[in-house]
Amino acid sequence: MDRWEQEGLRSANFGIRNQVEDILDALAEQHASRAEVERKLDIARATATSADGLVEVTVDRSGVLIDVRFTADAAHSTAAQLGRSVTEAGREAARRVREQTTQMLAPIAAAIHAMPDLPDLVLGAPSLREPSAVERREE
Repeated sequence: MDRWEQEGLRSANFGIRNQVEDILDALAEQHASRAEVERKLDIARATATSADGLVEVTVDRSGVLIDVRFTADAAHSTAAQLGRSVTEAGREAARRVREQTTQMLAPIAAAIHAMPDLPDLVLGAPSLREPSAVERREE
């Protein structure tokens, strides 16, 4: 191997090391922010009121009802109407909490997507982002 080939390999090696260091830095940053995101997800709640104003519900991050409140006017409604109002408000609250969760996780997803994939570092290496042949067969 001549001097030019050695220099070329050293240069390529240096470039790969820089990319790996960047990935490790990004992972450390994500790890540090993950605890904060998890804390926010643990306390995520959403509240919605039915269109008729009879019911207000609150759900946790999974969309599970954790509180239901009826207005004084609810006493003059039928059971069927109250059932529809609870369902409507619950669905809206669940939609809102899903939206909150998506917004909280968006920076992490973007950071993961921005990191180079294995083929970006090593020519011919398999992608870590795409399901393997084994995973595809299981689906």
